[in-house]
Amino acid sequence: MPPASTSSLRASIRLLRLSGYLLIGTTLLLGFTLSQALGRPWQSLPRIVRWWHQRVLPILGVEVAKVTGTPVKPALIVANHVSWLDITVLGSLIETDFLSKIEVRDWPLIGWMSAQVGTLFIKRGGNQAQSLTDQIETRVGNGKPVVIFAEGSTSDGRQVRRFFPRLLASARQTGVPVQPVAIRYGTNAAPDPIAPFVGDDNLVAHGWRVLQRRATRVEVHFREPIVSEGIDRRSLAAQSRAAIAAALEVPLEPPSRPLRLGQEVAI
Repeated sequence: MPPASTSSLRASIRLLRLSGYLLIGTTLLLGFTLSQALGRPWQSLPRIVRWWHQRVLPILGVEVAKVTGTPVKPALIVANHVSWLDITVLGSLIETDFLSKIEVRDWPLIGWMSAQVGTLFIKRGGNQAQSLTDQIETRVGNGKPVVIFAEGSTSDGRQVRRFFPRLLASARQTGVPVQPVAIRYGTNAAPDPIAPFVGDDNLVAHGWRVLQRRATRVEVHFREPIVSEGIDRRSLAAQSRAAIAAALEVPLEPPSRPLRLGQEVAI
């Protein structure tokens, strides 16, 4: 383990560089907002967003060490959820929109940026399933992938939690495939103890720990798409969950009392 002074210096340098890219991202999105107001929206925004994620990832010290499978488009992407890092990891690999908890919208700067690039927000305990399903249906129907962290909350990556099936209805209604995506930090033999953002951990404190370490290793496994036509949403959720667990070689979380949509939501 490096001395605390070395780790703090590393984190400080990374934070300074990250601030620079946040400024770049803000400037680009202000330009996009202006172009929309003038009736000339940028068609290249998805490519710009992916470029931004690709530049930010190494600043965070994250290395995408392994990618298997091929992303399909259009698709409803269903992933396990370990950390806030998941968004930048997936955003660096594919042009996609995300479903996020409504609290993210109130985060300084990040919330505004998320809204500008097309993030969909879900309210904790809210009765908005049909509205979200309709929005997701419109986007995937127009060829834009949408990422759903179907567990509804983060885990430490050692098991796959229960999936909320309701939002998978949009895939069935549009006929687009569901593509399970498995995310793992560290390796199966040595899971990463720092990357998971779970429980009551503080975002700022967790982010500082991530910036302090030398590197964070992540694997992403794009599983075979699941044909959604003729399959109910619960079966889609179960098949997606099983595919992710198989890729990660981890167990499914034991059944517990049923969860309601919005009881827990992802970031």
